[in-house]
Amino acid sequence: MTQLTSDATSESRELAKTPGASRTGLSAWGSLLVVWLVWGSTYLAIRVADRSIPPFAMAGARYLTAGAVLYPLALLGSRRRQAAAPSALSHPAGPSRLAQWGGMAVVGTLLLAFGNGGVSYAEQTLPSGLAALLVASVPLWMALADRVINGQRIPLLGWLALVIGLAGIAILARPAGTGAVLPVLVVLGASVSWGVGSVLAGRLPSPASPFVGSAMEMLAGGVVLTGLAAATGELTRVDPAHVSEQSLLGLLYLIGPGSLLALTCYVVALRRLPTAAVPTYAYVNPVVAVSLGALFLGERLTPATLVGGVVVVASVAMLLINRTGATADPGETAGTPAVPHRDR
Repeated sequence: MTQLTSDATSESRELAKTPGASRTGLSAWGSLLVVWLVWGSTYLAIRVADRSIPPFAMAGARYLTAGAVLYPLALLGSRRRQAAAPSALSHPAGPSRLAQWGGMAVVGTLLLAFGNGGVSYAEQTLPSGLAALLVASVPLWMALADRVINGQRIPLLGWLALVIGLAGIAILARPAGTGAVLPVLVVLGASVSWGVGSVLAGRLPSPASPFVGSAMEMLAGGVVLTGLAAATGELTRVDPAHVSEQSLLGLLYLIGPGSLLALTCYVVALRRLPTAAVPTYAYVNPVVAVSLGALFLGERLTPATLVGGVVVVASVAMLLINRTGATADPGETAGTPAVPHRDR
């Protein structure tokens, strides 16, 4: 993920109200299943890609490639839809393309460069399952950022969910050991950056098409990640001759299924499924990631990790259910994405 802005989410929901897009079928539920499995599996792919590709260089290559593929296709699709239904997708008084690039550059930097880049860096040493469980806290940071940035009120049950979630994070972080303190802090910082970026996305200029916006974010985030790779000396350490086949396959998986396929399926699910169904990926993804890490990488699941993970996932479920039930259309709450969109 890539991050779809709050405006793009609102557009998706407007499209969902049209007769042709409102029909929910097997394809929509199948799309959500893809989001569950693929975004959950990207933590495993990142861990494998990190083995012989420096993390910032790897993440930069991922998003520059995916963005370069998506951007022209998204522009073409957007223009065709505008021509077919200009009243649904055109915004005559909307922001200029330069302003859109500026807004998407900020979002792409916070989500993909600092968010995903931080996770990629930490997974050099941190188990993929533990990283996924820590990242599951993103909706908690989103709620806090929404409170600070937009003044959005957090009800009592929401505060309770936040406290429970922070307790779960403390349980997860404690058994990691002194050698894992830095990567744990990096992942938590990445999660905070993702939450802040998700909330700011609703306040920044963005294209009407969610695919165009996502492509912009990927290209901007990829440029920043490449800059980080150059600043840290990673680019001088990239040797194609020493990139393992497994790491290359991991990177290709992150570009294809992890970015392009899952993004498309996510938008389909947003447009055609009930509001309450889509956020479920936020607490299914960590379960998938932990299971795959244990199965393919032999990552050991300690009792503390299981308990902390259950506490975090339960708090996120409580928070999302509470926020979904607080309004008939949470996606149109001022400045607040109803779902913590991500591309991992």
